[in-house]
Amino acid sequence: MSNSRESQHRVILYTRVGCHLCDDARDLLRRHGLEPEEIDIDRDPRLLAQYNECVPVVEIDGKVRFRGRVDEMLLRRLL
Repeated sequence: MSNSRESQHRVILYTRVGCHLCDDARDLLRRHGLEPEEIDIDRDPRLLAQYNECVPVVEIDGKVRFRGRVDEMLLRRLL
């Protein structure tokens, strides 16, 4: 399902160890040809304060697009 247009997006996945929703988000992003940069919020006090109850958080091209769950239909539209 990957195409060159999708691979041009910069994607950051804010995550934490043991987060099953984060695993689901990573898998969904990869199925759409994206390779997210993963950042563990527990390693950065500022990110922990910002996203503690929200992970996974998906940022695409500098804008937070998803918190908690990734909506696949909306992801397709964004790409």
